[in-house]
Amino acid sequence: MPNVKSILNDIEKLPLHQKEQILSTLEEILVLGSQVSQVEQEVKEFRFSKGKVCPICGSETISRNGKYNGNQRYICKSCKKSFTDFTNSATYKSKKTLDKWLKYAKCMVNGYSIRKSAKVVEINIATSFFWRHKILDCISTFLGKGYVDGVIEADEVFFAESFKGTKPSNMPRRSRKRGKQVKKRGISKEQVCIATAIDRQGNLIMELACKGRITSKELEKLYDGHISNESILCTDSHKSYIQFANDLSLEHKRIKRGKHKEGLYHIQHINALHSNLKKWMNRFNGVATKYISNYIKWFKWLQIFDTDKEIIKAKNFIVQSNVAHSYIKVKDLKYREPIYV
Repeated sequence: MPNVKSILNDIEKLPLHQKEQILSTLEEILVLGSQVSQVEQEVKEFRFSKGKVCPICGSETISRNGKYNGNQRYICKSCKKSFTDFTNSATYKSKKTLDKWLKYAKCMVNGYSIRKSAKVVEINIATSFFWRHKILDCISTFLGKGYVDGVIEADEVFFAESFKGTKPSNMPRRSRKRGKQVKKRGISKEQVCIATAIDRQGNLIMELACKGRITSKELEKLYDGHISNESILCTDSHKSYIQFANDLSLEHKRIKRGKHKEGLYHIQHINALHSNLKKWMNRFNGVATKYISNYIKWFKWLQIFDTDKEIIKAKNFIVQSNVAHSYIKVKDLKYREPIYV
């Protein structure tokens, strides 16, 4: 029987990518198992940090209501509904164990496809798709819109409107052939606008705003209350920002076309962010517009927690998706419409 020393000698002879695979597997065995109890504890602490509240009606008149499968149940004296610490969360009503959800969260942190995630976690492909959006719906709720201040860079990025996954009989237009893009040149209603603002501290707002060019009214609807009045707004030459900055009394620095910066003021960070977003989105081979808000929040989450270790990211991802109060059914996801701000 091989001893530890001989195993280590064998590992030393392996190429780097196989050593990394062994390290990842050991992390999963040693860390992932211990994280299940941590997740349960952290969800209880963060979800009810201000005391127990009914996730159905919001009442604070709560009492214990026995246990089921070792999990404490509660009952609301107002609406008479019973619930647990995980009611109306990403894992609510799931028949799979929490360690599988942690594995799935790790797959999402790594940006795996639905098919690859299903294979790693050993679940059905349809279940993998549903889990992805259950988690992302909750992450969207957890993150909220955000807030930016100081020197702020603002711009938009556009994606072709997509009805991927929609049956031909339910299509509002004829399907495009594979590889074909929008018919109209430039920015048109055939494209959806993702409006973005980022400050120098890394605070970020990213939202599905509209179809085609964004207007000053749509900018105001998106950013009002989420941007400091004493901020300095840096944008390109798009005219909608002029009226928007005036309406919110913001100091406005417009970077003229062809110029990269004016002293401290530039939009290089936001241009780099949009470039990274497009590269990241390419791996999914097109995203249906009705789901694109979730993917934007997924990307935003990865940006915020970029410096954390992979195993910590997976734990935080699943904790935060269970702290948020959000629950969807398969039929609700199937018939979802795009959510514009």
